[in-house]
Amino acid sequence: MNTDLLDLLRKNEFVSGQQIAGALGVSRNAVWKAVEKIRKEGYDVEAVTGMGYRLVNNDEAFGEISIQSFLKTKWLGRDLIFFEETGSTNDEVKKRAEKEAKEGLLIVADRQVKGKGRRGKTWDTFGGENIAMSCLLRPAFSPDIAPMLTIVMAISAMQGIEEVTGIKAGIKWPNDIVINGRKCVGILTEMSAEPDYIHYVVTGTGINVNTESFPEEIQNIATSLYLETGRKYSRSKLTAAIINAFESGYELFSKTGDLKGFCQLYNSRCVNAGKRVTVMDPKGSFEAYAKGINDRGELSVKKDDGEEINIYAGEVSVRGIYGYT
Repeated sequence: MNTDLLDLLRKNEFVSGQQIAGALGVSRNAVWKAVEKIRKEGYDVEAVTGMGYRLVNNDEAFGEISIQSFLKTKWLGRDLIFFEETGSTNDEVKKRAEKEAKEGLLIVADRQVKGKGRRGKTWDTFGGENIAMSCLLRPAFSPDIAPMLTIVMAISAMQGIEEVTGIKAGIKWPNDIVINGRKCVGILTEMSAEPDYIHYVVTGTGINVNTESFPEEIQNIATSLYLETGRKYSRSKLTAAIINAFESGYELFSKTGDLKGFCQLYNSRCVNAGKRVTVMDPKGSFEAYAKGINDRGELSVKKDDGEEINIYAGEVSVRGIYGYT
């Protein structure tokens, strides 16, 4: 009902309580309660005697109702929990996964204070600026291919950003979204599994949306959508756009079990592809020419002696010779 009310308010200058009640098949009292609920989420709803209700400004609203009003998914995110503040959205999903929560659960936070990144790094999210979200998956495929879901989410984040902002972002292998050589999205996938069976997978995503500045020590490697365009964006709309894309991507990946359906798009946006890179392998760093990913998400590189090898995301890290990418 709440999302239907938002839809009516978005499409009309003024809507009377009686019109809303009739359209939604509820009482006038239920309409009043629904209006109060969306007001608490941050929507400015004006009530004018004799004219009804109108939505004054909805750009900054960020919450369960707002996000779901933009969702077009069949199952992903239909069970949504929103936190004003939490430690880690990944941890919140894992707690519920252990208690048999269903696939598709989406947890979103306005502020995340103990967020996790790859290799033990942190990813905290400041309130009123960015997005921290994690979703629960219970795939039927084997555990060895689950790490590729991180790349599926990276592509989905890139698609969602382009849909909402028009920005054509790039991907730094394997899964960092970068704009003009600086990172704006981080993704962490965690899994509970046995050798031949997945209990659950949690894919967490952090997006720098409306941050106006970063600490000096990371200004050269971090950016936000606001810093790149000078515009503020609806976090609810962007969250939904990414989740809409990810549901489609996840379903395709689940059918094929590989990244064949994603390689062309990924490689066209991979900032490593076509460049010389430094591969920092525990056995010894070396320079090579990056070609792009294969259908298992490995980065194919050609060494200076002509040997071509595939690099696993979990075994090495890749940096460009000059600068971040």
